Amino acid sequence: MSLPTETTTRTTSRTTTTTAATAPASTPAAGPTAKAAGIAAAVRQAVADGLLGADRPLAGFVDVQGVRDSVDGLHEAFGEVPDVLHTFAAKACALVPVLRLLADAGMGCEVASPGELRLALDAGFPPARIVLDSPAKTREEIREALALGVALNADNLAELDRIDELRPTGSASVVGLRVNPQVGAGAIGAMSTATAHSKFGVALRDPGARERVVEAFVRRPWLTRLHAHVGSQGCPLPLIARGLATLHRLAEEIDDRVGHRRITSLDLGGGLPVNFADDCVTPTYAAYVAALTAAEPALLDGRYRLVTEFGRSLLAKNGFLAARVEYVKDAGGRRVAVTHAGAQVATRTVFMPEAWPVRVSAYGPDGTPKEGPVLPHDVAGPLCFAGDVVAHERPLPELAEGDWVVLHDTGAYYFSAPWAYNSLPRPGVYGCLRQEDGGGVAFATVRTPQTVREISVESGLAHADALLESSA
Repeated sequence: MSLPTETTTRTTSRTTTTTAATAPASTPAAGPTAKAAGIAAAVRQAVADGLLGADRPLAGFVDVQGVRDSVDGLHEAFGEVPDVLHTFAAKACALVPVLRLLADAGMGCEVASPGELRLALDAGFPPARIVLDSPAKTREEIREALALGVALNADNLAELDRIDELRPTGSASVVGLRVNPQVGAGAIGAMSTATAHSKFGVALRDPGARERVVEAFVRRPWLTRLHAHVGSQGCPLPLIARGLATLHRLAEEIDDRVGHRRITSLDLGGGLPVNFADDCVTPTYAAYVAALTAAEPALLDGRYRLVTEFGRSLLAKNGFLAARVEYVKDAGGRRVAVTHAGAQVATRTVFMPEAWPVRVSAYGPDGTPKEGPVLPHDVAGPLCFAGDVVAHERPLPELAEGDWVVLHDTGAYYFSAPWAYNSLPRPGVYGCLRQEDGGGVAFATVRTPQTVREISVESGLAHADALLESSA
């Protein structure tokens, strides 16, 4: 089987627990063509099954076994840690069937809004395995979490005052406080949450802040968790580890001040950056564990229960988007392929292309990998603004109307977080199920394609005359 341009090897996040000295920087490839062949088989079958076609020009796909393999790799990497709850950051793929798959694989869930909390509960996560993080929780949101027994991390000291008022006696909720270790930014400022002026958490290095944090714990016996988040994409492991090591030192200080054990758990918020350049999984979860151990050897010794909040690193490489090429033209000496995948699904890629590049590969109308002379293409989207381009001057076999392009590593934040500009319908999303007998790929519907009628209903159709009546 020939392979599409820019598709390389397949790998998963499966790793083994290693020491700081031996942790690999990346996961070895499972085979030279396994991932490319799997995607090609899925695209070809999706076209044959009608999931992709002229009337369905865009769809997202999730590799179900790949997700399970990534979760297994996470658990294996932390295999020597005595007590850890791994939660999935719902924002990375806010689709109930995907969340239910993760719950079945042994994950908890981190949520950051009432909507995400509802999705987590509907997906089957027990409240005790859900953590609520948000910088703007209302009193009602706090009240609901405390009533359900959902863990929550207060973003600031004022929020602790609200919890003082609302917390019922005997609440089962674990309550923590988010601190900002202020260790600096990674390569993407907007994705860095431990800068001097970050909107998140209590700025720990500001004058008097550390003492106020310690006093907050001294005065509240029910406040037992510390939480920090440095960032993920664009943040190197040493920076992440340095920020999270701060939690352990602060916990020891709080326990010393209280005079007995007060802190019972540390929430290591945030996740890992993802390599979008090729199929290699780097950094691995084992490398993350090694970096934490190097920054603070006692962090993983079991004194404190750990909570993790991985999202992108579990899903990104286990999903892809396939989009139909509608037109091809030349402009200013460039070949432009106008497709149905633009900023409505690849918002970050379109607006921050240097920070969020995606790989693109080409397939023919029947879903088989495209061959032929390679030309530089601009791969554009369908939205009505000039910047709606997902890739510039990419070398691809010459594209034509009816071909397909695949955007790789888009399982997190792409098809599950659409932008409603131009009122384009949200694409269908399908789980790819590998057949044991080698019989190809079967699909499970994760989300049905949105219809234009549903867009109209969502946009106020039931109240179409409301403004006319009010002005009569």
